[in-house]
Amino acid sequence: MAMSMGSSGGSMADINVTPMIDILLVLLIIFMVIVPVTPHGLDALVPQPPKKQQQQQPNDRTIVVQVLYRPGAPPAYKINDTDVTHADLLPKLTAIFANRAERVMFVKGDDDVDFASIADVIDIGKSANVDHIGLMTPKIQAGQ
Repeated sequence: MAMSMGSSGGSMADINVTPMIDILLVLLIIFMVIVPVTPHGLDALVPQPPKKQQQQQPNDRTIVVQVLYRPGAPPAYKINDTDVTHADLLPKLTAIFANRAERVMFVKGDDDVDFASIADVIDIGKSANVDHIGLMTPKIQAGQ
């Protein structure tokens, strides 16, 4: 593969490439054997669309317990616009949240109601196994 320029009579030094190609082919075969034939990817779960549309049932409404101020009398209570006595709060809330997956309740109090009455409703909600209890303020209500 060397080109000779004239007849100078000197020897030319050529690199013998054949052993390097042999080593390259042996390495190629080794790597082909080491690497598995079938590639393994990551297992991924793709979300599937729901099989039938689930309609929101009326008992899945947000539960709001209102504490209403009555001058000179103990406060009145409402669960979603239904009047309830203080003694009936725990049984009603327990019945409402018995079959619910999402146990969220909001407490809305009048401006003149003592916080002790609000804290009492929060304690009753915790006794009825409510997971999250939120307080509604006039600022939150104006944003709706």
